[in-house]
Order: sequence, then C-alpha cells, then structure tokens
Amino acid sequence: MKTWFITGASRGFGLRVARRALQRGDTVVATARREAAVVAALGAQPNLLALPLDVTDEAQARSAAEAAVVRFGAIDVLLNNAGFGLLGAVEEASALEVERVYRTNVFGLLNVTRAVLPHMRARRSGRILNVSSIGGYRGTAGFGVYASTKFAVEGLSEALHAELAPLGIHVTVVEPGYFRTDFLDASSLAVSPTSIADYNGTAGAVRSRAAGLNHGQPGDPDKLARVLVDFADVPDPPVRLQLGSDTVAAMEAKHAADAAILAAWRTLSVSTDFAHDDASTA
Repeated sequence: MKTWFITGASRGFGLRVARRALQRGDTVVATARREAAVVAALGAQPNLLALPLDVTDEAQARSAAEAAVVRFGAIDVLLNNAGFGLLGAVEEASALEVERVYRTNVFGLLNVTRAVLPHMRARRSGRILNVSSIGGYRGTAGFGVYASTKFAVEGLSEALHAELAPLGIHVTVVEPGYFRTDFLDASSLAVSPTSIADYNGTAGAVRSRAAGLNHGQPGDPDKLARVLVDFADVPDPPVRLQLGSDTVAAMEAKHAADAAILAAWRTLSVSTDFAHDDASTA
C-alpha cells in the first residue's frame, strides 16, 4: 500500500489517478484549491485526506505535506499534476498572463516538490511523477508560453532525477499527448484576449482548431490513470514516460528532424572549439 500526494486532484488526470489509487487500496492525499471539490468528486473515505492547496502558496504546500505525514506516516508518491494552459502567440501573451501560468506550472511544482522532499529524503524512498506534456518536448505555434513552462518541468525533472537517484528517490516526467479531459475547456485553458492578424495563419489557426478538438482527443484518461498507478510500482522507472500515440509520433518526428539538423550543420557546430594549437597557446 502506498500513500499518494496529488495536486490538482479535483478533476482531470489528478482525479482519475486518485480514484484509481483508492480503488486498489492505497491511501491518497488529494489536494486542490477547493477542498470541497475533492470531497464532492471522491466522497468521504477513511484512506482519503482532502486538503486545500494553492500550489503557488509555498507555506500552504509545506503545511499540506506535514499534514499528510501526520495522517498517514509518509508520502510514497508525489504526483505534480496541477497546471493549466495558455493559448495564443508568444507576442500576444501579456506579461501578467505569462507570469500567471509560470506561477502555477513551474513555481507551484517547485513549491510542492520542495515541501515533500525532506520527508522522502528522511526515509531514503519515494517517487515523484511530474506531469509535463507533448508540449514539453516540442513547441508549437499557439502554445509557446505553455510549452515553455513544460520545457522547464522537463529540465527540472532531469536534474532532480540525477540528484535524487542516489538517495533512493525516483523522478519521472510524464509526457501525455491529447487526452479526453477538460484541458481544452475554459476551466483549464486560458486564451489570450489579444489577437494579432499577422498570426492568423499560425497561432490563430490553432485557436480555431482547439475548440473542435475538445472532447475528441485520442487518449483515454482512465487508461492513463491505470498506467500511472501501476507505474508507481515499477522497480527502475525511466526519467521520461511518454503516454499516447500522438506523443510517440511527435517525439519520433522531432528526433528525426533534429538528427537531420545535426547532420546538415555538424561541421559548423563543431568548428567553434579551440583548435589544439590555439588551446595550448591561449
């Protein structure tokens, strides 16, 4: 039996993972901005602790982690799931919009991770699953600012993986594609009110397509929840976990495109090193 600490647990992936973990007998600390929303979604259960948590509030994150340990004795799995999207061209996004999405997607993840890690380090055990996105590996028009937050999550996760592995704590960044959740709803996706006509063929076209994609995405979120709950038992988890055929296809395409760039520009790329004689006389 494991104890999960889940952010953004009132809906979407967080809710489904919490429900699945509870069904298999795990204990769950399910957090969201509104505690009542978690209770309404999951009901009152003896192995569930619902807590209010605004991940942008560092002090509240520490209090929630301490409450989890007091109630259940430990935190075995941290699922950093809370986050939202921003749709619009990079130039269209205001400084306030950019700051808001970074505050939740990046700084919020850091707040919760720093709050939980002292407890995991003390036990030399734990799993951290950081929810990124297909956009954390490949930026696209219309989702540049959102993708940049997930690129940050990817870099943080890689570093944490290296720092924590010797301490018995495993870190994996989870990269879902498009799943049939409410991510493209207004509750999860902010749309920049500024629209610049020059971007109508790129970011503007993505704005138009997004509404049509909603609730027709290829990924099954219940299957994702089952995979993640089972994945928490994998003995040697990878640093990245791709979920969804669209994510796999996008990553394969990016790898091929990057390999082509390296091949075409290799001579120029390596030309900036010191020549042997230059290095010896510098």
